[in-house]
Amino acid sequence: MISDRDLYLMAKKALKNAYAPFSKFTVGAALLSETGEVFTGVNVENSSLGATICAERTAFVKAVSEGSQKFKTIAVVSGEGAVLPCGICRQFMFEFGDDLRIVTGDDADHLKVYEITDLLPEGFRLPL
Repeated sequence: MISDRDLYLMAKKALKNAYAPFSKFTVGAALLSETGEVFTGVNVENSSLGATICAERTAFVKAVSEGSQKFKTIAVVSGEGAVLPCGICRQFMFEFGDDLRIVTGDDADHLKVYEITDLLPEGFRLPL
């Protein structure tokens, strides 16, 4: 079983692949699916700025493109330490369920855990 600490360390390891030449603000993410698979992601900036994608969405897009759509936990880390997902990422993650856990922290020994509904109360989702 993958612990929150393990997931955080996977996100931290992914951090080295971030592409942030403009902001220099690097972010890594590790997303745990219900089946136990882990998908990592990093932020990838773009000269047009609007085409930039966050680490959290990168991890989700990788997971969905590989057939996963149910998730338990995502760990997010920045080069600066603890970081919380931006508003777009919060909405993006909420699309896949309102029981997702978000793990962050200044380091692997000082983790904070949030529920997506803590960060996005009454999130928006179209009925299927």
